[in-house]
Amino acid sequence: MNIHGFTKTTLLDYPGHMAATIFTGNCNLRCPFCHNSELVLDPDVFPKEDEDLILAFLKKRFGILKGVCITGGEPTLQSDLSEYIKKIKDIGYLVKLDTNGFNPSVLGKLIEDKLIDYTAVDIKAGRDNYALSVGLNNVNIALIEETVELLSQNKIDYEFRTTAVKGIHTDADFEDIATWLPLDCKYFIQSYKDTKGIGDFKCESFSKEELSHFLDIVKPHISQSALRGVD
Repeated sequence: MNIHGFTKTTLLDYPGHMAATIFTGNCNLRCPFCHNSELVLDPDVFPKEDEDLILAFLKKRFGILKGVCITGGEPTLQSDLSEYIKKIKDIGYLVKLDTNGFNPSVLGKLIEDKLIDYTAVDIKAGRDNYALSVGLNNVNIALIEETVELLSQNKIDYEFRTTAVKGIHTDADFEDIATWLPLDCKYFIQSYKDTKGIGDFKCESFSKEELSHFLDIVKPHISQSALRGVD
């Protein structure tokens, strides 16, 4: 596993559980508002973590910690992801996976093999606006649509989330998201926090009132929608 960060304790990354968080390097997207841009572009600026030492720590803390969150970067790019998760599951942990949803075959196999208990999928924008939101000229939107369809089968606990960024997102994004995602899903609109990001795009935050307006668009369709990270 290409692990370039490890947080020993978090109350934020796995809803409802005290957990540890593993950060993998590299990503297949180039989102201008990326909050872990160095993990995406140059993960080797962070020392590579020892997989076995992480497992030893998790064994020692089992019972105090309940879950492990695997995030990135994009974890589904790791060729040995399933093997490493199995080692974590064998200790007895719940496992949450954060993903951009562009590897539905990998996600589907992890669900089929019962290796993950929860997944958080980033919905970057409305479908017509995906290329801008992920910093690429061409995007195979069918891949994220396949992920949405996979999770709509409710074989695993999951959430969708969108980081709203001024200059990228408009009402049209949330109008599409509202009728695209499963009506019974959990969906969060997150406030953009100033970060280094990727590229030259100047990212800015929406106000609480503007974010609430986006939520008003989504809420009539997705009842379990809410704002997150809004002061």
